[in-house]
Amino acid sequence: MFSIVITTQNRLSLLKQSVESALNQTVPCEVVIADDYSSDGTEEYLRSLGDRIIYHRNSSKMGQSEAINAGVKIANGRWIKLLDDDDYLAPNCIETFIKAVNAHPQAVICSCQATNVTADGKILNQTSTIGSSAATYVQQEDIHYGMLIDQLPFGTPVQVAFQKKAFLQTGGWHSLLNGYGNDIEFWIRIAQYGDAIFVNKCLAYRTIWNGGYSRKFSIQNKLENHILLKQNILQLVHEKYHNSIPSISELSSFLSLYWGIIELKNKKIDGIKLLYPSCLFPKNWQTLVKFLYIKKNQGFQLPIYRNLNLESSFSIK
Repeated sequence: MFSIVITTQNRLSLLKQSVESALNQTVPCEVVIADDYSSDGTEEYLRSLGDRIIYHRNSSKMGQSEAINAGVKIANGRWIKLLDDDDYLAPNCIETFIKAVNAHPQAVICSCQATNVTADGKILNQTSTIGSSAATYVQQEDIHYGMLIDQLPFGTPVQVAFQKKAFLQTGGWHSLLNGYGNDIEFWIRIAQYGDAIFVNKCLAYRTIWNGGYSRKFSIQNKLENHILLKQNILQLVHEKYHNSIPSISELSSFLSLYWGIIELKNKKIDGIKLLYPSCLFPKNWQTLVKFLYIKKNQGFQLPIYRNLNLESSFSIK
């Protein structure tokens, strides 16, 4: 039912932990590794695993998006669990995801909480819950509105699984944002094809380190891509919300304030440039306070959230 697809490129020391976490799931599943032309001994290591994995190696360096597309294409599972080579899964990740998708077959995307850790395994923090129950589902018509107001953060690939059929309907993973935000751009598109599930349990571990991909991008690049993502979401928000959604100019102004404060918090002078003139508008501060309040109060229940019972839904198909 599930295939774990791991993409990698010259990170052998981290990859081993990622692969072992996939092979040691409480429910056996297919493990596919898509290697983007590594040159550090990755190929030798993966071939040594024999038929425990399915190995694909790109004929040249093609980038993460093409590696993901190649890995998903050869995977046999109806559901795909993505995994970056510097992240890893809890042993019961796939077992819990199976319960979730069996409980709500209309879903095309399923996410969970993740724990952020250092390269040596030190726990930093944990991502927020979604809703107030053990698991929450959101109907398709409500997803993009939730994403627009930042109350449906699907998270990074380590947190997310999706239906392969829906993946193919989207045309696959794109590289439109030059790296930063490609995952969110894909969640936006796949959410057009069904409902979403959030498991309020930590089933994944994301490594925060200087070699992480997101560290390569400037704050200005992150802001520009964030605004572009909001524009994409805005076009897909269901018509029943059209009278209550902000304009893209209002969103852009708020995001400038938000990222500016983050930069100043990180003691970076560039934050001042982002704060002006967005800091002059009281509405931006009101939106920020509301955003931070909801983020802090993880049990906050929006009307779009629906409780999901996982207790009697476990079966392997």
